[in-house]
Amino acid sequence: MKRLLGEVEMERIRSKDWYETADGSRRGYIEPAGLKELWFHTGTACNLSCDFCLEGSGPGDQRLGLVKFADVEPFIHEALGLGVEQFSFTGGEPFLAKDFVKILHFASAHKPCLVLTNGTEALQKRIDQLDLLRDAPNPVSFRVSLDSPVEVEHDEGRGEGSFLSALDGIRMLQSRGFQVSIARHMQPDEDKGSVESAYCELFREQGISHDVTFVAFPDFLPPGSNGSGPDISTNCMTQYHTEESRASFMCAFSKMVVKQDGRMRVYACTLVDDDREYDLGGTMREALGARISMKHHRCFSCFKYGSSCSEM
Repeated sequence: MKRLLGEVEMERIRSKDWYETADGSRRGYIEPAGLKELWFHTGTACNLSCDFCLEGSGPGDQRLGLVKFADVEPFIHEALGLGVEQFSFTGGEPFLAKDFVKILHFASAHKPCLVLTNGTEALQKRIDQLDLLRDAPNPVSFRVSLDSPVEVEHDEGRGEGSFLSALDGIRMLQSRGFQVSIARHMQPDEDKGSVESAYCELFREQGISHDVTFVAFPDFLPPGSNGSGPDISTNCMTQYHTEESRASFMCAFSKMVVKQDGRMRVYACTLVDDDREYDLGGTMREALGARISMKHHRCFSCFKYGSSCSEM
């Protein structure tokens, strides 16, 4: 009965746009296939303030609350019962959550973990605390945001000195044996090979291992933006995507837990927490029963580029 009431409540708050495109066509959707990866949003507080941030994060921001261990633990247990294969963490800046290292220690005792960080002051102040994770039963890896291999371009968006500080953070993590990947900005019509070669050359010059994975993202726009991509209909999803490619969309195999208005809620993926129609409920089992509409403007990036926050 509790599950049924939750489904009824969600149906009541969803708009016509959830089901139909502007021209009245049936909206494209993804049918969840299970839970391979569970993301936790640690809160939108961040030590940096970037005008392009897709989460609108900044110092003291409270759009999404900082999580505590007690908030996260029940979802880890529930996810383990559902066969989850990895726990991933994003923000804001995760290292601003006081319980974060404790959370990582607990999660990595069960499954591999991935942490998204800007690699600067908040991480560096707590770097010694990460030593207890080096011998965790499952590996903990990090993805550091380095928007460009050019210092002035990175600092233009994140603040003077953040480029060199991020490089220091990468060195600290690699010196402790942690695997590091790089989140970078994607430019329209870029030469991917040339861009990533420039990063590798930078890392060689800086004494950083260039054996890294790159994860490139287009401009997702700040929270609440409408975007400019075309509507995605059911026909689009069958004409341009196969059953196999649809299964690679994050919302097919992952979910994200956020702390919103003091409550822990499950959202469809890491890119849609600014739209409450993507609130799928208060438990993982409830959320996994919900079909995901391709209504959000960021869905077009997944549709066109295959963009994914996941490294699985």
